[in-house]
Amino acid sequence: MSNLSTRAEQLAAFDRLLTIMDELRAQCPWDQKQTTESLRHLTIEETFELSDAILEGNPDEIKKELGDILLHIVFYAKIGSEEGNFDIATLTNSLCEKLIRRHPHIYGDTQANDAETVSQNWEKIKLKEKGNKSVLGGVPKSLPALIKAMRIQEKARGVGFDWEEKHQVWEKVEEEMQEFKEEFNASDAREIDQEKATAEFGDLLFSLINYARFIDINPEEALERTNLKFIKRFQYLESAAQKSGKNLADMTLAEMDVFWNEAKKL
Repeated sequence: MSNLSTRAEQLAAFDRLLTIMDELRAQCPWDQKQTTESLRHLTIEETFELSDAILEGNPDEIKKELGDILLHIVFYAKIGSEEGNFDIATLTNSLCEKLIRRHPHIYGDTQANDAETVSQNWEKIKLKEKGNKSVLGGVPKSLPALIKAMRIQEKARGVGFDWEEKHQVWEKVEEEMQEFKEEFNASDAREIDQEKATAEFGDLLFSLINYARFIDINPEEALERTNLKFIKRFQYLESAAQKSGKNLADMTLAEMDVFWNEAKKL
């Protein structure tokens, strides 16, 4: 832990970053040109790069990507100050005040002895602050569907609308699976009603996400780990086929399965 900084060193480093940001905005043609709109897609990209680093469990990459996101925050604050809207101090103080308001069990007289109660209090306070007519009003419309489903379920739970036991959620999963199977049996040669199938499949996915939440599995992370596992195995398949002088497009599925099973053993 000897490589960690003191509070004074942390403040000095942040002051240095603010100074560099001022200099870049004043002197660099690229930095001068940027707006909140032009930075938006870059910020999204940096966030996904941080996500990759976290899933890979690489502390050095996490540090690097967090630095990039911090740069973006300071950049937005600099633009905000130029436009007279906010600066890094008003932004940070606003955040501090929000954290104090939403932790009344620390800064007030509210009792909350477990994470679940803290989460419920947070959602109730947030709903009151934002003045949303719906508990779900704070869920961003542009969130990816899987993450949006998680947030919808979490917010509903925050006001007590949720299953009581995990076995109830699993029964719902089985119910949705059975409905889907009965309606769209794989062995049935009938033409599938795509609109209805899409709706039923959505119900099934939503119930699976719900169950994952109940057993503390992040479904987004779980699916991404499976994606990465598939990519690694498929790239092994491609490499093994190439080394054996074969082209995947010319191989049978049985031939590819040989290499695939090798990949699974690695």
